[in-house]
Amino acid sequence: MEDLYALSESELSARLTALGHRGYRAKQIRSWLYERGAASFQEMTDLPKHLRETLEASFTLGALVVESEQRSKDGTVKRLYRLHDAQLVEAVLMAYDDGRRTACISSQAGCAMGCVFCATGQMGFARHLTSTEIFEQAALYARELQQKGERLSNVVLMGMGEPFHNYDAVLEAIRRLNRELGIGARHITVSTVGLAPRIRQFAEEGLQVTLAISLHAATDAERSALLPINDRWPIAELLDACRFYVDKTGRRITFEWALIAGKNDQPEEAERLGRLLKGLPCHVNLIPLNPTTRYDGAPTALPDASRFVEILERYGVPATVRVRRGIDIDAGCGQLKSAVQKRR
Repeated sequence: MEDLYALSESELSARLTALGHRGYRAKQIRSWLYERGAASFQEMTDLPKHLRETLEASFTLGALVVESEQRSKDGTVKRLYRLHDAQLVEAVLMAYDDGRRTACISSQAGCAMGCVFCATGQMGFARHLTSTEIFEQAALYARELQQKGERLSNVVLMGMGEPFHNYDAVLEAIRRLNRELGIGARHITVSTVGLAPRIRQFAEEGLQVTLAISLHAATDAERSALLPINDRWPIAELLDACRFYVDKTGRRITFEWALIAGKNDQPEEAERLGRLLKGLPCHVNLIPLNPTTRYDGAPTALPDASRFVEILERYGVPATVRVRRGIDIDAGCGQLKSAVQKRR
């Protein structure tokens, strides 16, 4: 059976015609799928019964299968999805007090970047996801929220994988998030470890998407020790691409900084970072480390994180400490998959 999320309106219309039904019904079906959040064909009550039966026999409403799910006391929902070839990917839904509902989704099964503190980087690369597999992670959360009278407001591609390593599929997924789920471009964020040529290419796409850069260190020696990709595109080249992006799009960049106690949270490191980013329209998102079993780092204490923010502000670089979500579950990237694999 075909996954309905994988078909455009024209493709669905052609399938319906081939099955002996009116092609115009495709518009109604997609309205149920994307505007009303139908979770079954039987909910599509304005379709003839025989058409609903045909749909039931010929299509699925999604191809991702929930392998495992964890729910945090703060409302975070973490899922591990099984794909058609048994690969596993993670997606997280985070609920905030201000009404935002944010899905963090994956772009690859595994990751080839090898970032030492990341559970996904530690497990290696399996394959790219298709644009539908990327999009569907957000669409399934959006569907469930619709059924509760809520809506998915934000999507971040910060889950498993390096989005710019799977550029074409990610770009198509972003366009579908905007077109079919109604997620505004400014409410979509793409996070990259710093593939400089792809940053420049992305700047030319004409999208108002937020770009986030995983920086984590202010010198090449320290950054290469954490993120091996820095050997290929060192900080100077990365920041040159970032300036090109800002000039081209008019959008400020977010720099992600995993605060690791005693590693990159000292005042002198904040001073280096402040000098590095001074004058660049940006925001620094400070994230106390989510520990993993294969990296011995620990999260920075809040007083040290607050001091880091104060130092950056002296250089005119705005920064905030991100609220940690799902601490009581395996909410960090790759952590649920690692936990499930250990139990097998």
